[in-house]
Amino acid sequence: MGLPIVSIVGDAFQINGQPTYAGRYWEGNKIEGLLLNSRMVQGVFDDENPDTRDLFKYSDTRTWDPNRNTDEFVAAMDSWVSYGLNCFTLNLQGGSPTGYGNAEWLNSAFTSDGSLKPAYVERLNRILAKAEELDMVVILGLYYFGQDQHLEDEAAVVRGVDEVVNWVLVEGYRNVMIEICNECDIPEYTHEVLRPSRVHELIERVKCYEVDGQRLLASVSFRGGAIPTAKVVASADFILLHGNDVEDTEFIKEMVVQTKAISGYRGQPIVFNEDDHYDYDKPESNFRSAIESYASWGYFDYRRSNEKDISIGYQSVPVDWGVNDSRKRAFFEYVKVIAGL
Repeated sequence: MGLPIVSIVGDAFQINGQPTYAGRYWEGNKIEGLLLNSRMVQGVFDDENPDTRDLFKYSDTRTWDPNRNTDEFVAAMDSWVSYGLNCFTLNLQGGSPTGYGNAEWLNSAFTSDGSLKPAYVERLNRILAKAEELDMVVILGLYYFGQDQHLEDEAAVVRGVDEVVNWVLVEGYRNVMIEICNECDIPEYTHEVLRPSRVHELIERVKCYEVDGQRLLASVSFRGGAIPTAKVVASADFILLHGNDVEDTEFIKEMVVQTKAISGYRGQPIVFNEDDHYDYDKPESNFRSAIESYASWGYFDYRRSNEKDISIGYQSVPVDWGVNDSRKRAFFEYVKVIAGL
């Protein structure tokens, strides 16, 4: 292990010392240094609540199987890369598996005291090993609102951060960047240290943690349309924005402008790693606006229904990880064009 290595030079991402999409421009827009990404947070998903587990059963076996989910995730990764995708977001507490909103499922890689659960670690290792093989960058989220309450106190939250960062570094993965939690400004977070006023403390904790002189890049995301706080911008190695709820494509550009104007911004790369707007065939789209602002962009797909030519989305469990319906193909084909493949 030990390769690939993700790094940042100025406002651009590099893999193994070379900028991503080296030399690539698309319609006059610089692509070199970006992360074209997708939200794939359910790769290690499980539900340990027997009362809700059947919500996520596969239609063919009539049972839920977390190892099948991870196996199918890993099997699909070659296809994603063939279209030019070079990054995805994973989360150790997943995301809402039924779309927006929360219920009583229990999906957490952490015990109540913040220790890592071996079964989750094993599934995570399979994904990271494949990502390493494919030179992909993984934005690894740790916590998710609606699940963080399963950690008993702040000390457990901190221990969870320490255990993940230590494990990633000791295993030798250098293609991983940390997202402390998804949308820290969602009021449902139980622990104050995961909220905007204090989450920068955990970013700084990650940055100070080294193994053999190596550390992980770290950040945190805010909900759709929100601009990060000055404390987060000053601490983060890269800036995570979300485009959900942004109906005006020009506001995507304005979000980038406003972020760069925040005190403490020092030229870090900006990454949209969640956006549920798909109008790639139109002259204007959130994806295009991000690219025109030299910001990376990420696809978010949360569908539950099996409509004609529509498979279950990448956040909705049980996940269909393939590129096999009109919406997914439209995204990946657009990535392929932008990446110049």
